Amino acid sequence: MIESKSVLITGGAGFIGSHLAENLLADGYRVVVLDDLSTGSLRNIQHLIDAPSFKFHLGSVLDKEATDRLVSENHEVIHLAAAVGVKMIFDHPMETIERNVRGTENILDSALRAGRKVFIASTSEVYGKETKGDSDKFSETDDITLGPSMRWCYACSKALDEYLARAYFMEKGLPVVVGRFFNTVGPRQSGAYGMVIPRFVEWALTDKPIQVYGDGKQVRTFTHVQDAVRALRGLMREPKAEGQTINIGSADPITIMDLALRIKEMTGSKSPINLLPYEQAYGKGFEDIRNRVPDLSRIGKLIGYSPERNLEAILTDTIAFTRQKLAATASGS
Repeated sequence: MIESKSVLITGGAGFIGSHLAENLLADGYRVVVLDDLSTGSLRNIQHLIDAPSFKFHLGSVLDKEATDRLVSENHEVIHLAAAVGVKMIFDHPMETIERNVRGTENILDSALRAGRKVFIASTSEVYGKETKGDSDKFSETDDITLGPSMRWCYACSKALDEYLARAYFMEKGLPVVVGRFFNTVGPRQSGAYGMVIPRFVEWALTDKPIQVYGDGKQVRTFTHVQDAVRALRGLMREPKAEGQTINIGSADPITIMDLALRIKEMTGSKSPINLLPYEQAYGKGFEDIRNRVPDLSRIGKLIGYSPERNLEAILTDTIAFTRQKLAATASGS
């Protein structure tokens, strides 16, 4: 426990950021959150506001003066702020590119000026359309294949973030770690931006039709947010992770149709399951990835990471949280 150490979390009022803030505070760190609340929510951190070791700043990573000041006032930076959610990205590509690329550049430049170690959050989206060779898993050494659809502008912007981070490491010596998150899930995640599990769970609990996009045969893995936070912190403590790009995820694959069936069973829902064409859900030109499963060899060798919570635990926690949220909404609290 390092009582004097202070960590800046950009996007700290978001889903992953709020869980990370809790985790750090529990270990005696001071935590400063910078968030413009465009996708994050004060509800996620309301229970932390009065903690003496916690500070919240309403603002954007696009504000260079703010990033310079806050980065210099803290010992480490966890950069999670970004445009998120497939639907938002497909609908607002210009905002996605600007916020992700310019925001990351500001954070890296501020960190270099202040001499601060940085974690840059990336995404499995950067792998693009398909796995390579004989493997059915995405490895950090794979090439990236993106398509012409604007759906890939998020992946492109995050890939550029990664190259920027590695350039700062190689040319300037900035200690930086890049983590590629694979479908992190758990309490507090919103379905408003296209996240599949919270949407399915809420539909199931309210007996609304569960809408499965495409043919439902897409394969995904899901990572409990507590495992993701544990991995992030472990990588920040490991000097050998600096300058590297590292998968953070789970190796428990499931098709989206089977996921819908599992959620329906666990909730006791009467919801029908309907297939919805991508074009109807997102508009023309949308492309999806058939199989998105991470190779976890690198993170396993670096910090001995393996997921502690399986899909059943993820769904159990998400269902319990959503039940509470729906009950609170119904009571008006």
